This record gives sequence, structure tokens and C-alpha cells, in this order.
Amino acid sequence: MKPRVHDPRRLDVAALAAEGGTLQGRWPADELSRLNELQIRPADAPAGEVEWSAQASLEPVRGGEPQTWLRLRAHGAVWMACQRCLQPLALPLDVDRRIRFVRDESLAEALDAELEDDVLALTRSLNLQELVEDELLLALPLVPRHERCPHPLPVSTDEGLPDVGPEEAAPHPFAALQGLKRRTPS
Repeated sequence: MKPRVHDPRRLDVAALAAEGGTLQGRWPADELSRLNELQIRPADAPAGEVEWSAQASLEPVRGGEPQTWLRLRAHGAVWMACQRCLQPLALPLDVDRRIRFVRDESLAEALDAELEDDVLALTRSLNLQELVEDELLLALPLVPRHERCPHPLPVSTDEGLPDVGPEEAAPHPFAALQGLKRRTPS
């Protein structure tokens, strides 16, 4: 019997798991529109690609039906703005997730609150490309920044403000209390 061909954009996870199958491939980063919108790529930098693999399996459960699992791996890079120097920063992204699939949305919701692994409802057609993109978006750092910025950070100048000498500096906040203490008789 000829092995079934699986379309990653309309994946039957249950069928792939029944076969113990694996899919892998590459997608141009430009095809991942939500991730692409966040990028601040230098003009001379290539768009790049995302390399991915998905391995589905049925895992036996004592006294019950086997569980459907998908191990999703993805690797790529995105260009973001460093939050220190605001220059482009190439960030590698790596995803390695195990996702359990269950029969319906309500069970997925209940189990997702209990388990560390992600839980999704099993559908006849899963868009693996969207799932990979979701996981890559979740892997983005909240505050992207260089370890060491390649250019010196801009120094703010107080142009237009009068020079303030040490004698004109703002008084210490407790100076007024010190004055009250001296006036009070002991």
C-alpha cells in the first residue's frame, strides 16, 4: 500500500498519528505574514526561511484510548529592532513543543488548564503553517536587544537649558525638615 501524502496546510493529525508519520519542510519567512509584519529587516538582508518538522504519534494509555500527540519543531530567524539602540537585530528562534490533541474544544480547554503541555481540539484539517507561526510568535522575546550594541548609544544633551551649577542644584528633599528641627526647642 502506498503511503498517504499529507498536506501541511490541511493536515489530518489523527491520520498522521495512526501512521506514526513525520512531515518536514521549509517555508520562506515571507509566507508567514504575521511574523513578517513584525520584522525590521535591513535592505541587504535576505528574507530567510523557517525550517520545521512535525512528528505525530499515538501513545498508549493504561485502561483507555491512546492519546494523539504532535511534536512540533521549528527553527528560523527574524529581524527586530533592538530596544536599546533601535538598530536591526537578527534573532534566532527555536521551537520544540509537544501538543496533545483531544476530541473536542471543551475537553481541550479543561485539560489545558491542568497540563503543562499544550492541548488542542482534534480537527480534520489543521493548518500546520499557522500553528508553526503561532509558536514562533510566542517564542519572540518581550524586549529584543543586542548583548552589546554595535553602535554607541545616543547621549542626550540638555541644549537650550541653562547651565545649573552645584550651588543652584535642587535642594535635598529633607532639607526643609532639617530646618524645622533646628527651630524647635528641645
